[in-house]
Amino acid sequence: MTVPWWQSGVIYQIYPRSFQDTAGDGVGDLKGITRRLGYLAELGVDAIWISPIYPSPMADFGYDVSDYCGVDPRFGTLADFDDLLAQAHARGLKVLLDFVPNHTSNQHPWFTESRSSRSNAKRDWYLWRDPAPGGEPPNNWISDFGGRAWEWDEASGQYYYHAFLKQQPDLNWRNPAVRAAMHDVLRFWFDRGVDGFRIDVLWHLVKAADFPDNPPNPAYRPALGEMDRLLQLHSTDQPEVHGIAADMRTLADDYGAAGQGERVLIGEIYLLVERLMRYYGEGRAGVHLPFNFQLIEAPWQARSLAALIAAYEAALPPGGWPNWVLGNHDRPRVASRLGEGQARVAAMLLLTLRGTPTLYYGDELGLSDVPIPPDQIQDPRELREPGKGLGRDPLRTPMPWDDSAHAGFSTASPWLPLNADWPARNVARQLAEPGSILALHRRLLAARRAHPALAIGDFALREAEGDVLAYERRHGADRLVVALNLAARPQRLALPEWAHDCRPLLSTLADVTPVQDGALLLRPDEGVILTLAD
Repeated sequence: MTVPWWQSGVIYQIYPRSFQDTAGDGVGDLKGITRRLGYLAELGVDAIWISPIYPSPMADFGYDVSDYCGVDPRFGTLADFDDLLAQAHARGLKVLLDFVPNHTSNQHPWFTESRSSRSNAKRDWYLWRDPAPGGEPPNNWISDFGGRAWEWDEASGQYYYHAFLKQQPDLNWRNPAVRAAMHDVLRFWFDRGVDGFRIDVLWHLVKAADFPDNPPNPAYRPALGEMDRLLQLHSTDQPEVHGIAADMRTLADDYGAAGQGERVLIGEIYLLVERLMRYYGEGRAGVHLPFNFQLIEAPWQARSLAALIAAYEAALPPGGWPNWVLGNHDRPRVASRLGEGQARVAAMLLLTLRGTPTLYYGDELGLSDVPIPPDQIQDPRELREPGKGLGRDPLRTPMPWDDSAHAGFSTASPWLPLNADWPARNVARQLAEPGSILALHRRLLAARRAHPALAIGDFALREAEGDVLAYERRHGADRLVVALNLAARPQRLALPEWAHDCRPLLSTLADVTPVQDGALLLRPDEGVILTLAD
């Protein structure tokens, strides 16, 4: 296959605090990721994306960066990272880092300088505004973590803007010096050999120049959280952000053009599809993959999913490559949303749709969200708006590796509680069980490698009755049918004539059912891949 690796490959997200601890402090680290590279290679993924590892006060667990070109001592050292990178590359694994360009920590030296006086050379690196009449904030913008998005600075007599915590002041991306400094950050890591970046909250980078009030959200309900009280019309998704993305893309592509390996940029963008597509950029002048989060929130019904998939495929610009996500460090786990039976079906969907899939650590074990006792809550979002279910701790819990003390994650008590069923739901146990959900993921990932149709082939939806989602994948002579039963009752899928001679490649259940009389009988909560017989 001659396509770039990021088109044919599968990305695996690691939340480093929760993957593997080697220091005995209950917090995962870089050496822990290195220790588990064999597991990842055998699982069958192609790249790992590591959530932030930079020095940070950890007000938002690494998304408040105080040094973009270092490693926080909690995770190790730059030498540890270099070793991880070298060993990953030796196993054929690419390594992506999280890039957090919208805001820094309020302890970053840039902000310390900016805050020191109105005349400081870095004052304009952040968003400072005079108060409104009466001393009120400059406008009505709300932090995504609740409360107003402006923090008063008594010493200089102005407010600064923060889209998230007050400890995370937003950078001024209209300032060319900020752009140049952040490009230097990208070069620092690219020069070390990093294969790409996931760009945090890309659509937030630029704000309307005159800072007008955001309009009220007519669909607002208090249960949604305060951030949804207003429509972020002026504080996000401004036209100028696309020029910034284009510059980052040029920088990344220059490394590939220089023969230093294809680099990829993935943008975190929570927008409607028609606005999301603009982040590909005209003539591929945007990020390579604007994250597509639709499966996380979609109604789990065959007709709804078929319409969603068709609309997304139709909206892609020329040359735009699709991507799909079922979970991440901010959203409830798929097994909690759907149950394990449908989590298996969802895994087959994720890994057989056209496009690049991203798999969240632990989802291959069927991990569910873990209830967090009130006295163990860590997430600032839950602490700021308690009781609304916005907290992210439940889906960031430690990876259970075996049935030893602390699930083999650490020799100490972990920073967050383990899943209650960890003695049975762990990597070692599931590796020994042919019918486990981990075994299913390994088979699905092996099938993607063995069948070009699944990795890079064409896609076509098929008509199906009931709650069945069916589609074809084809690349040259390699042709497959994927049939997913989204219901808890048996269903029948009539097959096209060419598929009457197909044989089951694999099922989400322990065994497979052959094609009979031109149809496939799907059991409850079953997904099946059919392939043309040899």
